[in-house]
Amino acid sequence: MTSYDLTGRKALVTGGARGLGAGMAEALAKAGAAVAIGDVTEDVGKQTAQALRDAGATAEFVALDVTDEASWAEAIPNVVNALGGLDLVVNNAGVEITSLIVDLDPADIRKMLDVNVLGTALGLKHAFRAMRPGGAAGNGGGVINISSVAATIAFPGISGYSATKSAIDRLTRVAAAESGKLGYGVRVNCIYPGLTPTVMGNQLAADCAAIGLFPSPEAAAQAVAELTPQGRLGQVDDMADAVVFLASDAAKFITGAGLPVDGGMGM
Repeated sequence: MTSYDLTGRKALVTGGARGLGAGMAEALAKAGAAVAIGDVTEDVGKQTAQALRDAGATAEFVALDVTDEASWAEAIPNVVNALGGLDLVVNNAGVEITSLIVDLDPADIRKMLDVNVLGTALGLKHAFRAMRPGGAAGNGGGVINISSVAATIAFPGISGYSATKSAIDRLTRVAAAESGKLGYGVRVNCIYPGLTPTVMGNQLAADCAAIGLFPSPEAAAQAVAELTPQGRLGQVDDMADAVVFLASDAAKFITGAGLPVDGGMGM
C-alpha cells in the first residue's frame, strides 16, 4: 500500500495563517512536507510558520494577496527559493459574506469573486507555470483547490458564496484536463469541506441568525448538523487529512476530482 509520506515535497498553502489553511499546513508538515504559508495577514502568518518550525518542520511565510497577479508573480519565486522547489499548491484562501438574495450587495459579490474565483484561477496559473516542464520548479506536482459543500447543496443565505465555490469545482476540472492534455504533469483536484467551526464557520452561523434564518447561531449550526448523516460538524483535521491524501502518491491516479469531506451532507 502506498503511504501518505510527503517527505521531500514542497507546498504552498494560501490563506494558511489561520483556520482551515493553518490546519492543512500543519498536516502537510507532519506528513513530511516543507510548507510555505501564503497570506495577506503577515503577523499571524509568521506566527503560524514559526509554530511549525518550533515543531520541527521546515516552514516559511510568504506575503501573498491571491487577487493580485503581481503578488503571485513575486510569491512563487520566493517559495521556490525558500523551499528549494514547489510540488504542491493548496488554493485555500477564501471569503464568505452571508446575505439573502433580496439584500445582495454588489460589492460583496465582487469581493467573493475576486478572492474565491480569481484567487483560485491565478493560483492555478502560477502553479502550472512553476511546476510544468521548464518552469521554476519543473517537476510536476499537484494543485488542491478548496471548494465547499456549498457548491453541492442549496442552503439559504449563501447564494454568492455557493456560486463562487461552484466555480472552483469547474476550474478544477478544466485545469486538470489542460494539464493532462499539455503534459504539465500536475494533478488538479478539489475538496468540498462541510461546515467547520473555524472563525469563518462560526461567523457564517452568526450571520445566518442575524439575517433571520435561524433564532441563534447555535440553531444554525444544529440545522447543519441535522442535515449531515454523521450528525456533526466537520473538524479542521477532517479537511486537512483529505488534503494530505490528495497530495500523496496514494492519489497518484486521481485528477479532475472533487472529494466531499462533509459527513455526507452533500450526497
